Amino acid sequence: MPAVARPGSYVKFSDKLTASLNDITRMINEHKAMIDSIQEVALELTTSIGALHTLTVKYAGIANNILDMLLPLAKSMPIIPRNVTAMLANLEAVTQKIIDNQTSTAKTITDVQAGLRTGDVNKIKGHAGELQALTKTLTSILPK
Repeated sequence: MPAVARPGSYVKFSDKLTASLNDITRMINEHKAMIDSIQEVALELTTSIGALHTLTVKYAGIANNILDMLLPLAKSMPIIPRNVTAMLANLEAVTQKIIDNQTSTAKTITDVQAGLRTGDVNKIKGHAGELQALTKTLTSILPK
């Protein structure tokens, strides 16, 4: 004789799912202040990074223009030591790298900030790799 389930003698899937959703809602509510604070800090950080980026690009452009004029003169003058000429050439390469990356860096900063403002997690996740690349580029520029 086959086994027959009796009404009321089993746990309903809907009850289990409802309990899980209630637990998730409770956890989100308990940590709401922290989640919101992290978002606010991230917004302020992207604003600060954007301002720093604008400032850096501005002064990199000025320095690059000066170096474009100075470097050929320094190379043509035998009294200027090679290490000074090499330092100027390295500085010119660094400023050029900053200038070359300005468009993609500005776009990344703007997109991440927009994602934080609108709560679009996909927009933020899509730029994680770009932010890592930006950090790597900036780190490579820093003196060791």
